[in-house]
Amino acid sequence: MKNPKVGIALGSGGARGFAHLGVMKVLKEENVPIDYIAGSSMGALVASFYATGLEMEQLYKIAHAFKRKYYLDFTVPKMGFIVGNRIKDLVRTFTQGKNIEELNTPIAIVATDLKTGEKVVFKTGPVAEAVRASISIPGIFVPEPWNGRLLVDGGVVDRIPVSVVKEMGADIVIGVDVSRVKINAEVGSIFDVILQSLDILQDELVKNREIASDVMIRPQLEMFSSRAFTNIKEIISIGEEEAFKQIPKIKDAIEKWKENQHEI
Repeated sequence: MKNPKVGIALGSGGARGFAHLGVMKVLKEENVPIDYIAGSSMGALVASFYATGLEMEQLYKIAHAFKRKYYLDFTVPKMGFIVGNRIKDLVRTFTQGKNIEELNTPIAIVATDLKTGEKVVFKTGPVAEAVRASISIPGIFVPEPWNGRLLVDGGVVDRIPVSVVKEMGADIVIGVDVSRVKINAEVGSIFDVILQSLDILQDELVKNREIASDVMIRPQLEMFSSRAFTNIKEIISIGEEEAFKQIPKIKDAIEKWKENQHEI
């Protein structure tokens, strides 16, 4: 009997995006096939590292060692505070300088064209450039120039790229939402203002994505700021727990799909 193609849509959410690793680990352990991955922002970073073929153990080690100082290269603010070359180099190193089409799992990386408001989906070309564009939080990272476009964070237009992974050919779509608004968040800097504002703006959009996916995994991360690179272990662990809770639903969706094919 034919098996469905399963696609994972990994959403944006800053540091909370490390919960994606916990989700991917559980899906792998539970033998849920991962045929396609689409990612926005932090979801794009995790997708690219996973698709390079790094073992989960290595990915966890990288996450636990991840500190802001590794990717911050400040500039005099004109279009952003952070140049973004350091994060680009970091991604290039861990993805072995590969192009998207050379990765072990087909992935799509989502960015936003700042001039036109269009969604830009990378399915080919250098991984590092695409991820750098996708994580360019407006006002914080300098936008990434590409083919005459000026690209910013994929989460601006498509926080959980469910439609993108469907277009790739997925029969069943699992969305992972790590972006719930932190209530009564401490706002003490311009970074906090920008990130909290984006979370609030995009909260409404995410509600529609839930309907479009077969299963939506929502790790309870509201207590963490999207800048909380100090709580990575807990964030990953919450991702694992939530994915584990959704496994029966995922397996049920796969079985139902098979039954429908059998009837056809």
